[in-house]
Amino acid sequence: MMAAFDTSRTTYGVASFANRTVSFVADLAASLTAWNDARVTRKALSGLTDRELADIGLERGAIDDVARSIFIR
Repeated sequence: MMAAFDTSRTTYGVASFANRTVSFVADLAASLTAWNDARVTRKALSGLTDRELADIGLERGAIDDVARSIFIR
């Protein structure tokens, strides 16, 4: 008769907690990256003149909308 030892199971709740923690940190990093991208976009567009904005089809009032749409992605 041969004995078997199951190593596929983890200690109760440890893997689940670790997965949630890693997921939280990854989501936080993604949110910070998206926020920074929106901030950089807003700053770059705000530095353009009204004429330059018109050349790319934007108005000054649309800068936040453009930056926000990048933030949502």
